[in-house]
Amino acid sequence: MEPEDEGQEGGGEGEEVEVKEEGGRRGRRFELKKWNAVALWTWDIGVDSCAICRNSIMDMCIEAQANPDGALGCENGCTVAWGQCSHAFHFCCISRWLKTRTVCPLCSKEWEFSKIGN
Repeated sequence: MEPEDEGQEGGGEGEEVEVKEEGGRRGRRFELKKWNAVALWTWDIGVDSCAICRNSIMDMCIEAQANPDGALGCENGCTVAWGQCSHAFHFCCISRWLKTRTVCPLCSKEWEFSKIGN
């Protein structure tokens, strides 16, 4: 059933939306010409920053920000690397870390890659 004061019909691109007015008259309130959707995304992880460089995991690491030409290992942009321990870091940050140590920077478990990239 359709309420008296909200008798809307239509919707979608290029369709007219009509409403019932007092006295049973129908009048066109507006016409939908175009509809654009906006979406946002985030990494599906519990952390929001890289514990090595302290930048947001969604942003570039400090090396990539300092050297946008990619001279220091961030040639393909900053991707996220997850370990078996479920901790996440920028791939270039954890790669630099693993050159001198073999453990996770947060929990000190032996580091093994679980997933790299998007």
